[in-house]
Amino acid sequence: MSTARATVKKNLFFSLMLLVVVCSCGRDETPIPVDMSVRTETTIRQNSGDITFAYLPQYSHRTSYQRQNPLVEYLKKETGLSIRQIYPETFDEHVTMFGQGKIDISFSNPFIYAKIAHLYGARALARTVERDGRKDFRGQIICRRDNQQIRSIEDCRGKRWIATDPASAGGYLFALGLFYDHGIKRGDFAQIDFAPGSGGKQEKVVLSVYAGKYDIGSIREGTLEVVSDRIDIREIRVLASTPWYPGWVYAVRRDFDPAVAQKVKEALIKLDRNNPEHKKILDSANISGVVLSDDREFDPIRKLAAKIGSDLNH
Repeated sequence: MSTARATVKKNLFFSLMLLVVVCSCGRDETPIPVDMSVRTETTIRQNSGDITFAYLPQYSHRTSYQRQNPLVEYLKKETGLSIRQIYPETFDEHVTMFGQGKIDISFSNPFIYAKIAHLYGARALARTVERDGRKDFRGQIICRRDNQQIRSIEDCRGKRWIATDPASAGGYLFALGLFYDHGIKRGDFAQIDFAPGSGGKQEKVVLSVYAGKYDIGSIREGTLEVVSDRIDIREIRVLASTPWYPGWVYAVRRDFDPAVAQKVKEALIKLDRNNPEHKKILDSANISGVVLSDDREFDPIRKLAAKIGSDLNH
């Protein structure tokens, strides 16, 4: 009996609510139907007090985490700031998220830095020193060692090329600049494809060339070490290396608090390879150190972009 009464009360409640809604509409007003099956997701910045750090997704998210998380943890401890690593899916998404203010600290290749500096006023804090002690880095053009048709840069004309991403410095743009220097333009290849999917693009280039799906590939120097546990990298030949260009950049948004940016910069520069704890962090990030940087150091990237017709506006 009590269950029946509860059911009657519930039905009476909903009937009264429906009556209120109907009566609240004036004579000349039409009730607006609401389809509850249609929903729009609103993106809310999680933990709005956090400072977000994003590593350009040249490698898989797993590799990105393994390489950068020790550095992020170090920055948190050294600065006292709440910093968390986030993971854009693609190069384009990294740029977009930076423009939307969703990325506070960007760690990217120099071409992406030049783009976000041009579009959004990004400010360079510091740049990395490579494992061999160089402040610059370069790309490599690779092929299978047993490919007898490709012995020189000129032999790449008319071949199938897989590159990392249209915005990849070492994995595409540096190589394209080298081809231009040899009189080989985009239209001179049988095809140019880019590694599919999100993240892990450098690895995908090597694996595609190894599998014989493409004649040549372009990667940043150091990538072969990343895949050495998956394939016999002795089967891959480095056909050519590109010129050297300024290294990867730590940059912040134009409106990022200068005092906080200074804290981050000082912590980065403080990393010392002679300190055993710091050495672990640097080794995880696959670098030997961090040095101060400013925007003018990336003018060679802007000149390269102009030469090969890569627009920094898009």
